Amino acid sequence: MANDKKTIKQIATGDRTIPPEGAKMIPVYIMGREYMVPETLTIMKAVEYAGYRYIRGCGCRGGICGACATFYRFIGDYKLRTGLACQTVVAPDMVIAQLPFFPANRPDYNLEDVKGDLHEELRRLYPEVFKCIGCGTCTRTCPMDIDVMDYIALMKRGDLKGAAHKSFDCVMCGLCASRCPAQISQFTAAMFVRRLVGKYVFPKAEHLKKRVEEVKSSKYLKMLKEVTSMKTEEVKKLYVEREREPDMAEQGAWLPKDKDHL
Repeated sequence: MANDKKTIKQIATGDRTIPPEGAKMIPVYIMGREYMVPETLTIMKAVEYAGYRYIRGCGCRGGICGACATFYRFIGDYKLRTGLACQTVVAPDMVIAQLPFFPANRPDYNLEDVKGDLHEELRRLYPEVFKCIGCGTCTRTCPMDIDVMDYIALMKRGDLKGAAHKSFDCVMCGLCASRCPAQISQFTAAMFVRRLVGKYVFPKAEHLKKRVEEVKSSKYLKMLKEVTSMKTEEVKKLYVEREREPDMAEQGAWLPKDKDHL
């Protein structure tokens, strides 16, 4: 094993995989093989540092898309751990395995066809939700620190609006479903509930309806053609010099000085 480490060519590719000077090298296991990587890297960057190239499962690289769901153990430790590869920093003797996706329950449905009781529609499509035993494994597994067990409990009680709010930060990584002893597909059920609430519970957004009508009327077509005809450097300049909304601006109170493009 020690001899193998010396023959592995270590390269730096992708997004900032070059470690800081003086970083300590530690052993991790990727695809069952030992590699020496800098201790400062996330799992995603360590995998690239070891010489692998991501074709899929790397998405946003910022804890938003949920595409890099990862299982790992430490040698000598029985506990199976989970995290997102873009957020979790490597540690010595970490044995890593990533999920390209999780085969969760994804029933076909059309929101336009939903009639009557929304809670009963949830029960029809996701009956496994009502088999939750309240163990909390889903909550402990979630890399976004969402109280998954709580939003499932809200679903069971019929509080779909509360469940939609509680599950809003879900990144659809599927780690909760992968550990659930009741075989619940929490993340896809939560997506369904958010869609139901958005369509049938929340009030209609009149400003959004107006903007859709403006788009359909080709109001922005001329502006789109102008931007797409620009050279790359011109687009970059336009972006850098744009008028930005202040970070602490009160919601709905700020408008740009140039209102020609609204």
